[in-house]
Amino acid sequence: MKLVNDEIKRGSHMTVQKLNKKEFGLAILNGNASGIIVALIPSAIISQLLAIMPQTDIVKTLTMMVTLAQSTLPIIAAFAVGALLKFGTIESASMALATFIASGVVTSHGGQYVISGSGVILNIMLTTFMASLVTIAFHKLLGQLRAVFEPLAVLLVGGGLGLLTLPVMIAIQDAIGSVVAAATQTAPLVMGILLGIIFAVLIVSPLSSVGIATAIGLTGIGAGAANTGIVTASLVLAIMSLKENSWGLFIAHFMGSPKIQMANMLSKPKLFIPVIIASAIAGGISSLLSMSGTPFSAGFGLSGFIGPVTALNESTGNGIGLRVVIAFFIVPIAMALIMKYIFIDKLQLIDAKDLKLPEV
Repeated sequence: MKLVNDEIKRGSHMTVQKLNKKEFGLAILNGNASGIIVALIPSAIISQLLAIMPQTDIVKTLTMMVTLAQSTLPIIAAFAVGALLKFGTIESASMALATFIASGVVTSHGGQYVISGSGVILNIMLTTFMASLVTIAFHKLLGQLRAVFEPLAVLLVGGGLGLLTLPVMIAIQDAIGSVVAAATQTAPLVMGILLGIIFAVLIVSPLSSVGIATAIGLTGIGAGAANTGIVTASLVLAIMSLKENSWGLFIAHFMGSPKIQMANMLSKPKLFIPVIIASAIAGGISSLLSMSGTPFSAGFGLSGFIGPVTALNESTGNGIGLRVVIAFFIVPIAMALIMKYIFIDKLQLIDAKDLKLPEV
């Protein structure tokens, strides 16, 4: 009881009211980006390695661990947002309940509830935003009764609103998938350029690049171009931000996911310029080199080396190994260094501080 009382007292000093709109928005974006790092990167790094290993009990257990971890994304994202907004534990936990329910992680099959996947990231972000506002609204209203009624109030109102917006967010993601599918009907070189750009943008947006690639069944050269676009985006952002971020965060860009830069990208749209230019060139070159992939590999970058390993297995012709090295390593690294020179060193249009990440 003492712990609960202490928490109630601490919660009464929430400072979220003092945040301006920009700070509030950045807290939502950065919190969700942190959730992505914690929940999704473990699976991205080792899931494919585990898949090709002998399926012993230990390997199966490890697979279960990283797979289930992905489904905690809405919970972790909500707690991270709450921490950045200086909410107390009760407030953050209440937001986590609402976000989990509205995330799309839980589905109903034959009268049973099934937990699967990481949810619809667009709706997770929207729900953390709405649940934050609901939490603030109930903060003073409930007073000392917060510990009893706030979890229920935020769950019903914030989670209920999130459930209402979930079909809309799914429809938006499906519509974007249709646009991506249309790009696959163009000439190979043009397709490579377009898919390189599209997936480079998707990977740093609230949308799921893997989900869209899987939904439209993106395969062959198109999948290879999409993957190299993501690889290039991750290296461009990693190298351009190296001066401001730790080595751990530098590596997280490409061995984890460049989606960790989502908050910076959305708050500073100029950062998309070098990413789009570099990924367009890389996607086009990938197409010329006939790099192939699968719907699953298309949405990943270098995480777990899924892209290059899949290209080695799926591509045909002579010199596959050399072509993979060129498409997935030489070209992306070269483009990243060139973009840094042009946009940071020469034009000074971008500052490395624009890409600074909060330590997690």
